[in-house]
Amino acid sequence: MSEIRLEVKQVSKSFGITKALREVSFNINKGEVHALIGENGSGKSTLTNSLAGIYQKDSGEFILDGKEVHPHNQVEANNEGISIIVQELGTLDGLTVAENIFLGHEEAFVKFGVKNTGAMNRKATELLKKYGFDRIKASDMIENYNFEDRKLVEIVKATYFDPKIVVIDETTTALSREGREELYKQMNRIRSEGNTVIFISHDLPEVLKLSDTITILRDGVYIDTVKSSEVDEEGLKKLMVGREVSGSYYRADYGEEVSAEVVMTVKGVTVPGLISDINFELHKGEILGFGGLSESGMHEIGKACFGASFDREGSVTLADGTEINDIPTAIKHSIAYTSKDRDNESLVMNQSIRDNICLPSLDELSNKAHLLNDRKLKAFANTYAEKMSTKMTSVDQFVSNLSGGNKQKVVLARWIGKDSDILVLDSPTRGIDVKVKQDIYQLMDKMRKAGKSIIMISEELMELIGMCDRIIIMKDGQINGELKRDKDMDENSLIAKMV
Repeated sequence: MSEIRLEVKQVSKSFGITKALREVSFNINKGEVHALIGENGSGKSTLTNSLAGIYQKDSGEFILDGKEVHPHNQVEANNEGISIIVQELGTLDGLTVAENIFLGHEEAFVKFGVKNTGAMNRKATELLKKYGFDRIKASDMIENYNFEDRKLVEIVKATYFDPKIVVIDETTTALSREGREELYKQMNRIRSEGNTVIFISHDLPEVLKLSDTITILRDGVYIDTVKSSEVDEEGLKKLMVGREVSGSYYRADYGEEVSAEVVMTVKGVTVPGLISDINFELHKGEILGFGGLSESGMHEIGKACFGASFDREGSVTLADGTEINDIPTAIKHSIAYTSKDRDNESLVMNQSIRDNICLPSLDELSNKAHLLNDRKLKAFANTYAEKMSTKMTSVDQFVSNLSGGNKQKVVLARWIGKDSDILVLDSPTRGIDVKVKQDIYQLMDKMRKAGKSIIMISEELMELIGMCDRIIIMKDGQINGELKRDKDMDENSLIAKMV
């Protein structure tokens, strides 16, 4: 008989009129990886954020090893033996890597009121080396590192002190293959030492492979808890959505000729230290994929094409000869861009859903006198928020109050509303549930058929294989190979060119 580590009892939480959790109850055992799944807005992150002291629940109890815990912040949660790797960035600019790792626990390095920075850096260096993250330097400012490296720092921060419960919220989608392998290793270590992982992921094969037990939430309500060995992917989808998820997922076509018409030419694009001498053409009606490992430079490709790279050399040229060197020019010439780091680069967090969706389309939405009509803006935002099945109270709701997946829907809604001709999508399905993923893939296919051109950058190898006409593989900042759409292609074909 497994020993109970955490009892979740009648937990409820509301944000205004939105009931995010409704009297949720279930148990989590010691020495297990317990997955928590559900559609976007089902309450997964709300529950775990309440457990970790980020939110304060309205009612109910968390009983940890027989004792009620009610942390008011993450430091209190850590002291109770609970840590969390959040879905978005969980590190703070203005602090070093070491200061981020030991944030809230600096007292271990303070003597007679003076902080021993050297000792802190030495301990952080020791931990980074132990985890295999030697290239990250303890004394560096955290903002010197990219999104993924910052997530690696969060793994160290959340696990180095052997907590009883580690919450991993949609972290794998932010990591490359090597980063994921390291995270999986830590999950297995935590379980083998008799501690517990609460694992949130929309990748159902990953959930089935890594977890022992799975709890399903739907619209803030507890649905069921099942053993991973006793359920399959289709069964999980049905529990999540409440019905069978049918219809095509990836594209079904093979052998279609892509148009010879070139809409974008990238020549000699270099960003010092990130990418070097990148050359490719994007064709009308083409989905061009970019894949690679952690430091391959693939994410910088998207920024370069959107005119958002610093110190970029080389040229990005459209069919009419327009050079794309800055973001306003890119938007004016019908290029859209979604960043992997949506909170900091794709959304205005302290603004409403309406404002975020309408922002790139304000010129089109204004009248001849350049005045905006509130009713028109609201109708526009509603149309595209609903098209993306965004779970919200209204388009006046602040984006910061949405779940990660629903934030991503707002990012995509703004560019679908803009009706851009070229879409640069970096990790477009990150944190998105299985049903909406299917909707996005079908939308991309529809756009392709309508003559739109898409650059898709992704760590998800199966979505690259399933959706792209061509896949360019990046390695060490350079192009290391190109594969054309083929029904016999598998993940190993891509990995062979990545490593």
